[in-house]
Order: sequence, then C-alpha cells, then structure tokens
Amino acid sequence: MLACDFFHVDCAVTLKRVYVFFVLEVATRYVHILGTTTNPDGPWTTQQARNLLMDLDDRADRFRFLIRDRAGQFTVSFDAVLTDSGIEVVKIPPRCPRANCYAERFDGTVRREATDRLLIINEHHLKSVLNRYAAHYNHRRPHRAHELLPPRPDHPIPQPSRTSVHRRPVLGGLINEYEPAAA
Repeated sequence: MLACDFFHVDCAVTLKRVYVFFVLEVATRYVHILGTTTNPDGPWTTQQARNLLMDLDDRADRFRFLIRDRAGQFTVSFDAVLTDSGIEVVKIPPRCPRANCYAERFDGTVRREATDRLLIINEHHLKSVLNRYAAHYNHRRPHRAHELLPPRPDHPIPQPSRTSVHRRPVLGGLINEYEPAAA
C-alpha cells in the first residue's frame, strides 16, 4: 500500500509557499519525495505519478492501493495513471486526515525534525534539505515499526554491543546519526 499527500513550507527570503508532494510505502516506511512546486496543479501532480511509477519500475506491481485525500490537485488523470499500472486509488472521506495516518505521520515527522527547525531560503534550498533528509529517513533513521531498523539500510547494521559510538551530524547538526566507532 502507498500513501501520498502534500505539505507546504514557507520560504524565508522569497516569501513563497512551496508545496512538497511525497509518497510513502506503508509496509517499509520508505518515502519518495516526488517534487516541490509553488503551484501544485493537476497536470504537475499527474506527471509526478508517472515519475513515481518509473522510480518503482518492476516493484510497482507489488502495490495494490494508493491512499490519497480529496484535494483538487488529484485529478482524474492522476488516478488513471495509477489505475493503468494496477494500483487502485482510495480516497479518504472528506475532512478525515486520520484516514491517511501514515502520510500525516510523515508530514509531522519531517516538520519536527527538519523544516520547522531551519530557515528555508528558497525552493532550491528546500529541495536540497529534503533530499538529504529523505536519505537519512530511508537509510539511517531507526523506525519503531521495524524494530529500530531503517527502511533500507545503506550499510550493515551491527548487533548491539558495549563499544564506543561515533556521532555524525546531518544537516549541520540538526539531526545526528550514530554508529559504532572503529576499534
């Protein structure tokens, strides 16, 4: 199952509101940041759905459902792109954000851990912050739903031991990653 949603970030210098479109693989909690825009209209959102299917490639047939809200950005063409690939689009009831709880949880997490703690200068800066955060979220950040393992670790996860720990700052120390220090 997939869950998608938008969240917005207000830029400090350009004074523009930038919308971020993301899709979350519910089973693994792997997140795809599909794009950022100041005008999230139907054609743009439909193109992002096509890009998602290209990213998923042969894994697209593993997903049966995509949960989305009833926002105007999700047009008939958006639904058709996903339906043609075998993914059924499920709309949540009106004014019920809890029905899309996985996407709402990621929205809160990215805000608490990254975007609310930084002054985002412009859309380019936001993209670089989100790309770095998504890499951290997908490959290093522990998830309780997965026994404190990241969705797709980019390195072998060592067994717990009493060795010393090395801290590596991410996003200028906003987030820290920890791993056992070399002996």
